[in-house]
Amino acid sequence: MTGWLTRILVTGIAVFLAISIVPGIEVQSWSAGLAAVLVLTILNALVRPILYVMSLPLILLTFGLFMVIINAVLLELVAYLVKGFIVTGLWPAMLGSLVISIVTTILTAMTSTQIYSARLDDRHERRPPRIIN
Repeated sequence: MTGWLTRILVTGIAVFLAISIVPGIEVQSWSAGLAAVLVLTILNALVRPILYVMSLPLILLTFGLFMVIINAVLLELVAYLVKGFIVTGLWPAMLGSLVISIVTTILTAMTSTQIYSARLDDRHERRPPRIIN
């Protein structure tokens, strides 16, 4: 459960940062922004891995740049599904997906190392080495 909440929080920070930075991505209300965050989180968890596997040859051929296009299409899909979340075209969607991807990657790396190291400290107590003769 903590993983989902962390993922929603990280995606929320990234989406609202993209809204404030990228011209062409707008939100009409906080509830529309929150709905966009939830829908994007669900799409990223369920649909994006399938799209990545289906387009793996294109991703390899473009050295990973096609992933930005997939993320832009998902952002446009969120704009289609959530009333009040507006993406005005392909270029704002691509720039917004780039901002969201970078921020999400950085924040996920920061939170996952903290969570992982805390779990390791809880599981493994330091014991003196055992000498076998």
